Amino acid sequence: MRRAGRALFAALLDGWPSLSRLSICCGRGNNAGDGYVVAELARAHGIAVELIQIGDPAALTGDAATARDDALSAGLEVIRTEDGEVALSGEVVVDALLGTGIQGAPRAAYARLIERMNAAEAPVVAVDIPSGVAADTGAIAGAAVRAHTTVTFIGRKIGLHTGAGAALGGNVRHADLGVGRDVHAQVPGTDWLTFNDLSGSLESIGLPQQGADAYKQALGHVVVVGGDESMGGAVAMAAEAVLRCGAGMVTVITRGAHRNAILARRPEVMVLNAEDSELVHEVLGKASALVVGPGLGRRAWGQALFELALDQAKPMLIDADGLYWLAEGGAAAPADTIITPHAAEAAKLLGRTVAEVQADRLASAMELAQRVNGVSVLKGAGTVVAAVARVLGICAHGNPGMASAGMGDVLSGVIGGLLGQGARPEAAAVLGTCLHSLAGDRAAAVRGQRSLLATDLLPQMVELLNAADGRNG
Repeated sequence: MRRAGRALFAALLDGWPSLSRLSICCGRGNNAGDGYVVAELARAHGIAVELIQIGDPAALTGDAATARDDALSAGLEVIRTEDGEVALSGEVVVDALLGTGIQGAPRAAYARLIERMNAAEAPVVAVDIPSGVAADTGAIAGAAVRAHTTVTFIGRKIGLHTGAGAALGGNVRHADLGVGRDVHAQVPGTDWLTFNDLSGSLESIGLPQQGADAYKQALGHVVVVGGDESMGGAVAMAAEAVLRCGAGMVTVITRGAHRNAILARRPEVMVLNAEDSELVHEVLGKASALVVGPGLGRRAWGQALFELALDQAKPMLIDADGLYWLAEGGAAAPADTIITPHAAEAAKLLGRTVAEVQADRLASAMELAQRVNGVSVLKGAGTVVAAVARVLGICAHGNPGMASAGMGDVLSGVIGGLLGQGARPEAAAVLGTCLHSLAGDRAAAVRGQRSLLATDLLPQMVELLNAADGRNG
């Protein structure tokens, strides 16, 4: 507890070196003990402390009680509140109310104090996890602190990286507190997926070497199916992403009206009119992988193409309106299919509400994978990648600027391009998601999040893949 308090106090001094007055809000568990340690350290540093306790400080037990006694011995006074209706005058507010054990919505007094913290003009620094956020899921059931900074201890809490919690933690700092592996093993968690970790051995996931004897057929032929009227841009972006990821060839099966626009943008793409039945069957039969759904639409035209694509039993990624037709139940996806839904699409596939999906994104992602006997990429804040039997991890990259038109189409093309080159479905989904998200972060650093466009990711992806090839060469 003293290590945790010191780590949090160090974060306060790093962020606000001229801090002169601090408000600390304590609950009744170990987080309160961390708050009392911070209070004692702040007082010793010459910082005025407003120490607020919900309920009777005497109710604290164990290490928290020891920290309380030490703080009181140092001359600190406690402002006790039963209902949470207190004023906060600190330049920074420390949230030491509720920790990782919260179940359900905070009780009334806690909810009121949380509202006070959120309404304060002062930044809030959360102890371990913002009060009201479920540590294992990121879900919130009622009031929850919106932190400027969170200092989390020992293990990285899932709830800080996915779901609503990903937007509430602010700047997350991790302090391992110097504990051993046996302690880390007791903290629920999952793998944090980063591109640099995954791209260390591209051959290991099945991508072919582009040697002197390489030829385009050996590097995969991906067929992108979609682009109903007014939605030709979706297949155009997906197709270009396929090629930029190293696939040898890409064919787009779409409305004939989109042909000229797609070729004008990217002449390397082959474009086939979906009405040409004979050629469509021939190309689908030769494909090494399919990307089904970008701009597919929800009319009979899209449904017919969707069912035709599924009949091929090829390695496949389904996204966008392809997920709509999959949820409608007209045809079953082949085993090992990759699906890339956002929360609303996931809810339709699982027969749930969006809130139910978001309440436990890891469990939802696994159920989605089981739904297709394959791999799911549940998009959103803290994208979750899951297989049938386990969660593969949470993507460590990505930013709010990626919530814009076309991002999902580019992601479909990235993963489809890797799948078409022979990558295993799990590996294609994980590597493609991380490549796409890290490219989004790098593009946002150049363009800004507010102005970020889906096609801004493509040059960044090229640089990342070139660097990965250099490491593997």
